[in-house]
Amino acid sequence: STMPLTRPTSQIPDAAWTSGFREMTEPWKGAVGCLGVAVFFTMTIGIISWQALEQSPEEWVLRGHAGGMLWERRRGALLLRALPAGRTVAVIAVGGVPATEPPPPRDRCWHDGGQFCYAWEEDAELRLSLEPPPAPATECYGVRWTPLRPDVMLKDCFSMANVSWYGGASIRAQRWPLNGAESHAQPFVSGAFSENPAGYGPVLERYFLGSTGVTVTVVPDVPLFLSLESNRHFCLGTPAGRAAVPLRYLLCISPDVAAAHQHVQTLRLSPPRRSPIWRYYGPAGSAAKIKRGLRSLAKRLKRHHLQEGVLALGERCTAVLAAAVHPDHMPSERRKRHDSTRAWDPSLIKPLQLSITLSPYTSIASPLFLRSLQDSEAASYWLSLQPRLGGCSVPLLTTWKGRLCARLNVTSEAALSWYLARARHLQQALGAAYVVFEGAEGNAFLEQAVPPPAELVGDRYTGALAEALATLGNATVISAGARSSHLPLFVQMSPLRSDWSHAGLKGVIPSVLHYSLLGYNFFIPDAVGGSLASDAPGDPELYVRWLQIMTFLPVMAFSTPPWLCCDAWVLNLTRQCIQRHRDFVVPLLIKYSEEWLSLGYPIFRPAWWLSPTDPTAFTVEDEFLIGDEVLVAPITEKGQTWRDIYLPGEGHLWMDTNTAHVFDGGTTLRNYSASLAEVPVFVK
Repeated sequence: STMPLTRPTSQIPDAAWTSGFREMTEPWKGAVGCLGVAVFFTMTIGIISWQALEQSPEEWVLRGHAGGMLWERRRGALLLRALPAGRTVAVIAVGGVPATEPPPPRDRCWHDGGQFCYAWEEDAELRLSLEPPPAPATECYGVRWTPLRPDVMLKDCFSMANVSWYGGASIRAQRWPLNGAESHAQPFVSGAFSENPAGYGPVLERYFLGSTGVTVTVVPDVPLFLSLESNRHFCLGTPAGRAAVPLRYLLCISPDVAAAHQHVQTLRLSPPRRSPIWRYYGPAGSAAKIKRGLRSLAKRLKRHHLQEGVLALGERCTAVLAAAVHPDHMPSERRKRHDSTRAWDPSLIKPLQLSITLSPYTSIASPLFLRSLQDSEAASYWLSLQPRLGGCSVPLLTTWKGRLCARLNVTSEAALSWYLARARHLQQALGAAYVVFEGAEGNAFLEQAVPPPAELVGDRYTGALAEALATLGNATVISAGARSSHLPLFVQMSPLRSDWSHAGLKGVIPSVLHYSLLGYNFFIPDAVGGSLASDAPGDPELYVRWLQIMTFLPVMAFSTPPWLCCDAWVLNLTRQCIQRHRDFVVPLLIKYSEEWLSLGYPIFRPAWWLSPTDPTAFTVEDEFLIGDEVLVAPITEKGQTWRDIYLPGEGHLWMDTNTAHVFDGGTTLRNYSASLAEVPVFVK
């Protein structure tokens, strides 16, 4: 008897399968092949769908109470989003790392809910963290990029799509908001437009404000590059090719743009300077000629009933008078007795006062500099290049007003003491009420492509000089501002062109708003009519429109007196404007400077200050508020006697001071009339 064969139930033997397949007809073979392809295709689609569902194009990487940060895979961008509405308030495109490689759902700091960490292999590490908020309705996030190789250049670009940005750096043709500005990537360091028109200007802060209620504050003392691409984005970056430099900044989100700015404002207080300022441009060949010229200008002003204010001497005239009354000495030199009282008598120009101008530069041809080289202690009074292998340090030479110069070493206590004592003695000898310090901006080392010492990186030179000059009292004017808005100093605005462009008249109000936003509320604007030559000099209409804006600023300054440029009616208008400034504007400035001290609100405010959620207000660049109660809307277009005026603050009422007509806030007045003799001013 034989045992029956057991039938295999789990699989077909290989031999049977192959022989069976061989015996199939061709149509059957095709059907099985199609079935295999279909199964494979279905599985592929399923996996892709699963990945798409599982890994969405955006994912939360850090979430707080008022908002949070997401990673967007498509653009390789960080999104800052407000909660609970889910409104995106900032889009930050990430450069310098592979944007296509997304952070994983679980990060290296997963154990800490307040942080997110991720490293792009061999490129950079990103660390996001929730930071303590400065105000109850505000939430802040720290962003820290660390390059893992020296050649990695970090770059974060903040989109301008649906966001108006303010703050940052002053530029040659100032814009408000920054969206309309253009600048190639360059060091974020203050500079003089006369030396580098395409560079950044004398007032800048590492602070940017977005109309969506977001602020960006970059940490100090880390090398920083900034580029502005008109209406696309602005980018913060780090230099490549040296020791790995991190990029660190703080993102804060608030309910609206006005609330966002209120918690970052720095505080300082300074009384309004005596106004107006009359700049002296007379004979400058000798001390005797300057004295005669000053007396002549004072008499002319008195004859025209304009005998108030200050006569301002430039640096060259100051140097000529200084040589006559107070010869320069190094501290180690014995001073000869010098009777300065006969050299200059301040009573000759009374009731006008005198202003003098100094700078931290000394010509290498000057006796002062040449004598200092013979004194080992005095040689350290100038910024110097340190030798690598022993030997003597060599003064770092730079150009200032077309001359080769050495620059004061602000890191030396002895140098600062000598410089301040010299300024005090000169101020006393000339009976000057005010001292202007030009040339405070810029980094002399970077200009010469030399790495600066640690104590002078970025704008530390400007900050150190400002701290020292603040000890001279609140009658001191400085030409630059960088981390010095808390000091009781006036800031001199950059010269503007005598034309109607953004480098001329149209740039005045954007500059006013920019300076005030960054905390520099007491500034001295450029002279009426502009002080840089243009193709069409001597335009009376330009002079009048400039004068009308100047009336409502902290100080009125003139380089061309009205009797030299225009008809007699402009001279009368000038007197009226000076009186209006004294009687109407100065009390407002005093009132709102107290509010600035107590609350930190700027004195000169943009239209969005009263309409922080109205998109129309974000781009108004030809109006400004003094406090909350006065709106100034001048004409800035040549030949126009009308303009559109945006009245901010829905629910408020505004009265035209010229006509006493009353209008609703939150509206735009179309084709509002303003003759050449009028400037539209509204009181809330």
